[in-house]
Amino acid sequence: MSFALPKRLIAPLKVIVFLLSLLPLARIAYAVVLDPISLGANPAETILHMSGDWVIYFLLITLAITPVRKLTGWNDLIKFRRMMGLYAFFYACVHFLSYIGFDRLFDLSDMTQEIVKRPFILVGFAAFVLLVPLAITSTRGWVLRLGGARWSALHKLVYPIAVLGIVHYWWLVKRDITWPLVFALVLTVLLAYRGFRRGGKKIRAAAS
Repeated sequence: MSFALPKRLIAPLKVIVFLLSLLPLARIAYAVVLDPISLGANPAETILHMSGDWVIYFLLITLAITPVRKLTGWNDLIKFRRMMGLYAFFYACVHFLSYIGFDRLFDLSDMTQEIVKRPFILVGFAAFVLLVPLAITSTRGWVLRLGGARWSALHKLVYPIAVLGIVHYWWLVKRDITWPLVFALVLTVLLAYRGFRRGGKKIRAAAS
């Protein structure tokens, strides 16, 4: 069974989702400008955690759209997947710029040394670099340029990116791994769902 929203509601709903997705940035900006005390004793670290969390949230939401669409029949969800993916990249940019601005004070040589020296930073930087081509090629024009098969193969990078993002978070927190563990479990469920569906398709294809 499938259902669809009236077409006239899709555009307003997209605007609402777009604006809601900006709320984490608004919260960070409000804290920096008007309520710096709320950022605690280490504001740079707090901002990095806030922005980094939302990178993972949006990555998981992006990956969850297809399973939820298949299970619920709400096919219109696919129209929000690109937006969620781009917001994951947007907050990754906020996270990275916060790191080089608030934490490293734009000392690029020091930042380079940190990336090489500290594995969790290297893993996070690798995830960010891999996100860049996905963001660039997210438009319909790039689908046509690359062709559906190559575009789809490229965008499967979102799976290792999500893994790297969670590993980055896990290695960062070290002791309290509650949230990295939750993220890892959610990602495992999403990947397992895809694996079961792919396996089921192969079995049906072999039987036909």
